Amino acid sequence: MRRARYNREMEPPKELLVNQADQLDACCAHLAECSRLGLDTEFVGETSYHPELCLVQVATETVLYLIDPFAFPALDGFWKFIASPSHRVVVHAGREEVRLCHRAFGQVPARLFDLQIAAGLAGLPYPLGHGSLVHQVLGKKLMKGETLTEWRHRPLTPSQIHYAFDDVRYLLPAQEKLEGRLQHLNRSPWAEEEFQRLTELATPEEPSAEAVGEKWRKVRGASSLDRRRLAVLRELYVWREQTAHDLNRPARVIVRDDLLVEIARRAAKSARDLRVIRGLAHKHLDEIFAAVERGRGVPLEQCPALQEREQDPPQVGLAVSLLQAALYDFATKEHLAPNLVASNQDVKNLVRAFMAGDIGQAGSLLTRGWRGQFVLPHLLAILEGRRTLRIADLRADAPLAYGDESL
Repeated sequence: MRRARYNREMEPPKELLVNQADQLDACCAHLAECSRLGLDTEFVGETSYHPELCLVQVATETVLYLIDPFAFPALDGFWKFIASPSHRVVVHAGREEVRLCHRAFGQVPARLFDLQIAAGLAGLPYPLGHGSLVHQVLGKKLMKGETLTEWRHRPLTPSQIHYAFDDVRYLLPAQEKLEGRLQHLNRSPWAEEEFQRLTELATPEEPSAEAVGEKWRKVRGASSLDRRRLAVLRELYVWREQTAHDLNRPARVIVRDDLLVEIARRAAKSARDLRVIRGLAHKHLDEIFAAVERGRGVPLEQCPALQEREQDPPQVGLAVSLLQAALYDFATKEHLAPNLVASNQDVKNLVRAFMAGDIGQAGSLLTRGWRGQFVLPHLLAILEGRRTLRIADLRADAPLAYGDESL
């Protein structure tokens, strides 16, 4: 089926609200005839562990839909199109759309196209907000006024409805433009790699010791604990995440971070001893104390190691600063968003691995995929002294110039 192209002479798409069974059936029948669709969602995540889906916005070449999830017991018939490999699903910053699809249907979109990522690979800034992206790619201005709206209330106001339609109105036209730029730059495979990475990173995992990993170390005050108390903190953190998941409540509502550290620091001999901690709900005391006991039962040699502050030699900091400047300049010259190419930590990990003589253990995005093929050789040439750099034009967006050391 030949895909219709947007142009100024086409009629504007119809705008339909979907809150009855026959309307949802008609929507799904229409989606079955489409090869691509735009997707956005409105949700509330402040009062639950899992975001509460409040509205689904869908765009095809000819119709815009607002699907009210509160009107239906489930939307499996809709989510199957999102997960189907026969449909290209266009999103903007689609992490939550991936997560919501996975939670509702048990699968993720098979063929995602994220406009924010595509824009960064096509030379636009990253991350670029939806309104800014639409304006820069299509020259259209969107009115923003419902960012903090209460999407759970019904009926939706005319302003909410207009805002929701606008969130998907330009997804497909923007995708066509950006897809053309990516093809011109021969970067479509890069984009597919990034879309797959987004899908993998956004796919939620069941909370467990393995899934939680080292997240518990980010709890403020954890660095003040010894190894035994770190083991207790880890068990408390895993218990809290699992409990929040099961009860669908925000983790901070179960137990605040500062209270986790306080519990780990104390030498409680029973659940009753925890009652004196101000701000700690008593209904979970037995479970909390059981987590404390599990942490105390970990053999000392298996307790988490203390983390010392990173003490890099001065030349590492110098090399990182130099490489960051070279990376920014290189990405700008190559019409790439520097923030999408690599983080400062990726650059630092690369320099550390280079000093250790083992790039393969860098743990940096710069060593993998299209970054490893396109960006890494340039940075390694600088690290190895095979490429020099100098300021050529301080007024230019990319002011550096490069040359072979032999010259």
